[in-house]
Amino acid sequence: MTIAEIKQLKESEDKVEFKEAKRNFSYAGSEHKAQEDRRKCYLGYVVAFANEGGGKLIMGMSDAVPHTVVGSDFAEGKTGALEDETYARLGIRVKMEELYENGLRVLVTHIPTRPVGKMMRFEGVPLMRIGDSLRNMSDEEMFAILSEQEPDFSAKICEGISIADLDEMAIKKMKESYARKQRNPRFLELSTEQVLTDLKLLDNGKLNNAALVLLAKKEVIHAKLPQSKTIWEFRNSEAQIHHDSKEVIDEPLFIAIDNIWKLINQPTLNRKYPVQSGAYIFDLYDFNEEVIREAILNAIAHRDYTITSETVIKQYPNKITIANPGGFPKGVTIENILTVSSTPRSRLMTEILEKTGLVERSGQGVDKIFSITLSEGKAEPDYTNSDMFQVSLTLQTEIIDKAFHVFISQYQNSEKEPKLGVEQVITLCKIRNGIFQNLKTEIVSQLEKSGLIERVSGHTNRYTLPSEYHTLVNDGLKIGKRYLVKEVESVLLALQGNALKIGDMTKLLKESLSRNQINYLKMKLMEDEVLKVEGKIKGARYSIADKYAELRGDVLLSAVIAELRSKYE
Repeated sequence: MTIAEIKQLKESEDKVEFKEAKRNFSYAGSEHKAQEDRRKCYLGYVVAFANEGGGKLIMGMSDAVPHTVVGSDFAEGKTGALEDETYARLGIRVKMEELYENGLRVLVTHIPTRPVGKMMRFEGVPLMRIGDSLRNMSDEEMFAILSEQEPDFSAKICEGISIADLDEMAIKKMKESYARKQRNPRFLELSTEQVLTDLKLLDNGKLNNAALVLLAKKEVIHAKLPQSKTIWEFRNSEAQIHHDSKEVIDEPLFIAIDNIWKLINQPTLNRKYPVQSGAYIFDLYDFNEEVIREAILNAIAHRDYTITSETVIKQYPNKITIANPGGFPKGVTIENILTVSSTPRSRLMTEILEKTGLVERSGQGVDKIFSITLSEGKAEPDYTNSDMFQVSLTLQTEIIDKAFHVFISQYQNSEKEPKLGVEQVITLCKIRNGIFQNLKTEIVSQLEKSGLIERVSGHTNRYTLPSEYHTLVNDGLKIGKRYLVKEVESVLLALQGNALKIGDMTKLLKESLSRNQINYLKMKLMEDEVLKVEGKIKGARYSIADKYAELRGDVLLSAVIAELRSKYE
């Protein structure tokens, strides 16, 4: 945008506000005491513009036509920092643009609209503009926003595409998935046109956006809806700016989901951990396939397709983050995500994913993510980096409580009833962690009757997991009195295929082990001929002993732990 173009803008018609802001324009209004004075600041105008559908705040030009350039020092040399600060305070991403005329600086802030059904607030107050002032939003205006409904994007007709633009393999996969899920093999015999009509993807000869995202050829998707692609990146460290690997997945969803999982599930990136307790033997992976597929499909199905950003998956050795454009659907928050029934943005597409068995029934996908993740002894799925403009889910790989996984699995695989659902698993986690507030009475009663919790002697509202769990903790996760299994595994996995200095090991294992713990472990493991060292003092590098050097992942862990157990148990 040029200054000549800006001079032609009209405030009422072009959603623009002109401010001279020559010197010391307030950013957050903190220098004033009265709220009405504080709101007349940069953040106040950003909030008001977002509530009105977005617009431009122009600083360094006079309000009167023809908008003379007077120059502004606001955010001079700090535009990037203020963009970040605005996002941190309001959860909204503005874009600042600097222009110059005769050496005088003009700052243009491009402000996006608020999400449907949600209002922006400054110091807890939703603001609107009136003239060059800011006022509180009226009750009627607030009610109108809260009553907004997002149209079903997926049911909207996609003009200019036909059945010839659909991918035959994607259609085949959809038909097979539907026939399998609905136990209706005759579905496979139907014509493509009949299938599309039956699933409401084709209406009066016209295809909709659900057909585009789920089934269209990649070149058609790229032309019609390029933001529907998914970006996958892998980094060996969270501190890295540049990725080690990156792939753009732009096929129709019925093909893309398998390709995305193949990227995440590469043997070197999705490690396998053997878990053994008595006769119970099971392999756990960094990333559970059911959880990952559900999370990715939820992100793609529930994202806001009016936002020109992609779904982004960032994978690391210790976690994965899945972020999709658009905040939570209306009515959903981090606090109620497991209990509220939401209205999906793309209801038709979600229904098809349910009918074909790719996702859980509406409203149960997040339950599945929580239930499986916690049952594996991992940390709770983390949505805290979500805001009004994106949903971000982080899943950690570390198994923080193997005993809990064995305890839950033994019960679920037994003949005992009833089986555990997400509420039961979460309640068990809370009791394990000593959290007794806001527990549901009926869930606690059920767990107590099932023998999965016991009342603490002398207390009416405190519980503990039974002795079976504590026995697993004390016995299953130790190797005699010398090692903890988890610590040995951490060192082995860090060193497999590597020769590292102690400083490098400390950085790599900082989330789970201290430098003193690492020094102790490498000394003991060298005594037991599990590790070897090359070099001396500062140049010393540690690696897996030759007899284990060719082993990787679960094979390496099983071999070393079995030998240590034979020696110390």
